[in-house]
Amino acid sequence: MSNVLRDVESEIDRFRKRLLAAAAFVLLAFALLASRLVYLQVFRHEELATQAEANRIAVVPIVPNRGLIVDRNGVVLATNYSAYTLEISPKLGRGNEAELDALIDDLAGVVDIAPRDRKRFKRLQDELKGAESLPIRTKLTDEEVARFMAQRFRFPGVDVKARLFRNYPLGDTGSHLLGYIGRINQAEKAAMEDWEEAEQGNYKGTEYIGKLGLEQSYEKVLHGQAGFEEVETSAGGRAVRRLKSHPPTPGDKLVLSIDIKLQALVEELFGDRRGALVALDPRSGEVLAFVSKPTFDPNLFVDGIDAESWRELNESIDKPLLNRALRGTYPPGSTYKPFMAMAALNSGKRSPTTLINDTLVFNFGGHRFGSPETERGGIMDMNRAIVQSSNVYFYSLANEMGVDLIHEQLYPMGFGRKTGIDVEGEVTGDLPSTEWKKKRFKKPEQQKWYAGETISLGIGQGYNNFTMLQMATAMSTLVSGGQRFKPRLVREVEDVITGQRKRMANDALEPLPYKPADVEVIRRALHGVTTDGTSRASFVGAGYASGGKTGTAQAVGAKANEKYNAAKLEEHKRDHALYVAAAPIEAPTVALAVIVENAGWGADAAAPMARRVFDYLLLGQYPSAEDIAAMREGKAKAPIGKTRPAAEVPLPGQATTAAAP
Repeated sequence: MSNVLRDVESEIDRFRKRLLAAAAFVLLAFALLASRLVYLQVFRHEELATQAEANRIAVVPIVPNRGLIVDRNGVVLATNYSAYTLEISPKLGRGNEAELDALIDDLAGVVDIAPRDRKRFKRLQDELKGAESLPIRTKLTDEEVARFMAQRFRFPGVDVKARLFRNYPLGDTGSHLLGYIGRINQAEKAAMEDWEEAEQGNYKGTEYIGKLGLEQSYEKVLHGQAGFEEVETSAGGRAVRRLKSHPPTPGDKLVLSIDIKLQALVEELFGDRRGALVALDPRSGEVLAFVSKPTFDPNLFVDGIDAESWRELNESIDKPLLNRALRGTYPPGSTYKPFMAMAALNSGKRSPTTLINDTLVFNFGGHRFGSPETERGGIMDMNRAIVQSSNVYFYSLANEMGVDLIHEQLYPMGFGRKTGIDVEGEVTGDLPSTEWKKKRFKKPEQQKWYAGETISLGIGQGYNNFTMLQMATAMSTLVSGGQRFKPRLVREVEDVITGQRKRMANDALEPLPYKPADVEVIRRALHGVTTDGTSRASFVGAGYASGGKTGTAQAVGAKANEKYNAAKLEEHKRDHALYVAAAPIEAPTVALAVIVENAGWGADAAAPMARRVFDYLLLGQYPSAEDIAAMREGKAKAPIGKTRPAAEVPLPGQATTAAAP
């Protein structure tokens, strides 16, 4: 019996110990919980409260409306419209392509998703690694939005968003000067990291950026100031309630100096031919027309260009993506002669009355430098040499001046240097000198300048290569007596909130010290070209006095002792047609340069283009439909048919162009 009692007491004792151990463990656990609670509630209260609030409240950037671009008369060239897009979170595609493809297949049963949409989505996946969402379909109809929203619960990670899209109402008109916008790529994101912190913050949520032209050059003016809104989110991350918002400030409006009706007219006059035309106001540097042909439709790039359209643009022999006015360089041909004449007068190398016997051949170092069959030769003073376009006169002048003096005199006019126009991408061209050649070539035998290389420079051949922007700028400087301005495309910037317009400064450069008598010699000779010289047929009956100089430049070098025959050459190898001009010649308000690629004589193809531009700007006259058709075929000189008041002619395509799709 006693043994039994002892066993019971022993069991009770063990139980008490276990109970005490369990109680101690429970008390310790509660103590740990209490200490943790104190730590979280007291020491980390503010931090955790902030995190909890952040889990419930999201700050969402609001992208501002991009600024408009209008021409000098208020015609809208770039605007915005709102549309719905169907977007997928990129997280859904990570590591499981098959699942993503299945999701897209299911979505295709609700809204129409074309193969093109799938290809674009795949490309954006590769290009935009850090994007919050990627569009699988853009510009949804109201019916498609309603269908998706009714079945939204089936597609987590997929949502409909309202986006702003850029629109260029006139399509390909002025495309090279406007440029286009597109999605920000990885390289651009990396470049943005070097921006100031405030600028980086302003681009939070921004997915599109200017890629070319004015859209690129005035990106930060057009972008505006981003806004934000605080929204309450559900556990799934969807916004359920807006708590607070700060509206964005739209981008400023660009008012261009361009007359888009003139721009469209010139582009139409080119037809299917390639080339460029730049027209400036010599009194201010404002650009009146900035044409490069062929053009392209910038709307193709806004939503991501498809592979077929890109291949067509990028691989075309006509190079429609090349901005010929800004980046195309060409030998100036005989259009260079008036500038050479001014260089001779300014440097004192020749007087206007110096006489040269033009025998149609200039011999130098055992080489014969010839003249076109159309030249008549004879005794030439400076005026007659320009009017008759004497090669021998300018061969001999180049030889007398030498390459370095030519460079010294023509560089200030704008040759071989960037003009400073307010759009990115300008090239310098080539104005040769002995130093230029040393830098240009690597081999010692190539770096040496040979005297014979100077001769052809006098007639705008050899190493000479310039843009039409440089040619127009130089012409503006020449006819204005040495006044120089940086050319500008943007005339004013308008604050969309206050409506105030800020006039862009006309950046006047230091004038060149040309003597008025020397300038008058050149002006008189330029006018003679239009009355007695190579462009007289284009200016018959003009209601103003103009001056100009035609030119023909080789597209490819001619073989030795081989006579040029355009009919036997491929079209892309034929000579270029050029013309530089100004009007009214007594007090010029417009100066221009035009090239029609592979069109032959400047008098046949380029000078008629200048005539129509002057008629439009000086007389308010618009060519007849008959004349436009003839010009497109290169078969008109002086205008034909009855001209129309320019103010009464609608902008081409205006009647059928909507402000937004």
